[in-house]
Amino acid sequence: MMRCSIWLLLAAVAALVAGCGEDDRAAGVGDRVTVVATTTHAADFARNVGGMQVEVVQLLAPNADPHEYEVRPRDVQALTDADLILRSGGDVDEWLGEAIEGAGADAPVVTLSDGIPLEGDDPHWWQDPRNAIKAIAEIRAALGKADASHASDYDAGAKAYTDELTELDAAVAACIAKVPEAERKLVTTHDALGYYARRYGLDVIGTVIPSLTTEGQPSAGDTAELVQTIEDAGVKAIFAESSVDPKVEAAIASESGAKVGKALWADTLGPESSDGATYAQSIASNTAAIVDGLTGGAVSCSLPGA
Repeated sequence: MMRCSIWLLLAAVAALVAGCGEDDRAAGVGDRVTVVATTTHAADFARNVGGMQVEVVQLLAPNADPHEYEVRPRDVQALTDADLILRSGGDVDEWLGEAIEGAGADAPVVTLSDGIPLEGDDPHWWQDPRNAIKAIAEIRAALGKADASHASDYDAGAKAYTDELTELDAAVAACIAKVPEAERKLVTTHDALGYYARRYGLDVIGTVIPSLTTEGQPSAGDTAELVQTIEDAGVKAIFAESSVDPKVEAAIASESGAKVGKALWADTLGPESSDGATYAQSIASNTAAIVDGLTGGAVSCSLPGA
C-alpha cells in the first residue's frame, strides 16, 4: 500500500518536476514514445508490442515485491515525463493514483485489468496467458492512439507477441495434462496463481499466507492446518515465490514430508540473467517447476520461452 511518506517525497521533488521542460523528457531519445509501466509484467508487454518505437520506464525492479513498494523521486519524474502510463490494476499498484496526482502527470493511464474478466479481488490476472493476450490488445490500441504514425508497427508487434503466447499457452496446457489428475494439487506462498490453476486444471489446496497479498502473516493455526492438508492430500512439493524468503515454506515442507520445489515467479519477473526475465520465460519456468515438483520428477516438458 501507499506509504504516508510519499507526500514528503512528492513535496521534495515538486520544484524539480515543475522546472522540467519538454526538452528534458526522459523519453527524449529520438521520437520514441515514453511508456511508464508500474509492474515488471506490464513493462515486458509494452516492450514486446512497442519494440524500437517505445522507451519503457519500469517502476518496479525485477524480483521486487510490489506489495512493499515505495515510490522514489525518479519514479515521480518518470510519471511527469510519460506519454503513456500502464498499470496492472488492483492492489499490486494501487499506489499509482496518488503518485500521479502528486506528480501532476497528465499522460493517459491504461489499467490493463479493466479489459479482463477478473476473479473477485484477485489482481494476478497475468498468470493466465489468455488474459495477457487481452492486455496486449489494450496496449496496442493505446500506443496506436498515442503515436498514430507507427500504428502498423504496434499492430505487427502485438500480432507476433500474441502468436508467441498462444503457442506457449497450448504447450503449457499439454504439459500439465501429463500430470495425473490426483497429483494436480498446488501449495504456494500466497494466493497468486489462482488464474494459472484455473486455466490449466490445478487445484490450489492451500497457501502459506492465506491472502491475495504477501503483506499478511500466517498464524500458528493456519500453518498447522496447512501441514495437515498437505499430508492428507499427499502433496509431493510446495512452492515458494522468488521474491520471498522461503524459510516458512521449508519448515512446512519438513513438517509435512513434502519438498520445497523450485521457486515460482508470481508477483514479479526476474533479472535479465534469470529464467523469469520475461513473461514468457516466467510461465515456462513455473510450469516446468510445478510439473517436476508435483510428480517427483516423473514428468518433464519442453516449452517455448524456456
